[in-house]
Amino acid sequence: MKTQFLVQKIVFLAIFVSLCACLQVFKDHFIYWQDTLFHDFWRLWTAHWVHVGWIHFFLNMLAFICLPFIFPRAAVWHFIAILLILSPLISLSFYFFLPDIEAYAGLSGVLHGAYVAVACVHLMYKRERNFAAFVLFLILAKLVWENTIGNTGTAELIGSPVLVEAHLLGVIGGVILAIGYIVGSYLIDK
Repeated sequence: MKTQFLVQKIVFLAIFVSLCACLQVFKDHFIYWQDTLFHDFWRLWTAHWVHVGWIHFFLNMLAFICLPFIFPRAAVWHFIAILLILSPLISLSFYFFLPDIEAYAGLSGVLHGAYVAVACVHLMYKRERNFAAFVLFLILAKLVWENTIGNTGTAELIGSPVLVEAHLLGVIGGVILAIGYIVGSYLIDK
């Protein structure tokens, strides 16, 4: 059973990374453009699956590939749900709450949310609790760092400013998803 679970994760990751790489080739058709967001509705999702450049792509894909192995209890459907829910949630938050953001590309907001969502759920398991709390602490420290000192090194590396608002929105969305999952699991068990 564990081998099948591992194979499912590897296949899922291969498909997602390949999809993102294909979208990257034509990224101008998939990034978040505020003016055309509702006309080109797919951008609600794809804006988070394309990147400003290939270095940005590789960094985010590496972080995403690590997630299912850092938290092995999470199933493939959890990651699919996170990608399908957080992406439009962040895009719509940009549109309605941060109208100054005219363009965006990158998975980092969704990544922050995914790590938070999965870590929050893993707080329920005694064996994973300390590690999950440590991951949450690191993400909180990163958010504080980015919003006080800045993130110029990453911006220089990827050749574009880092939109720390996406990270914060992802974390908020991740917490909401985790609460929904935990409450749903509790209600199903009752």
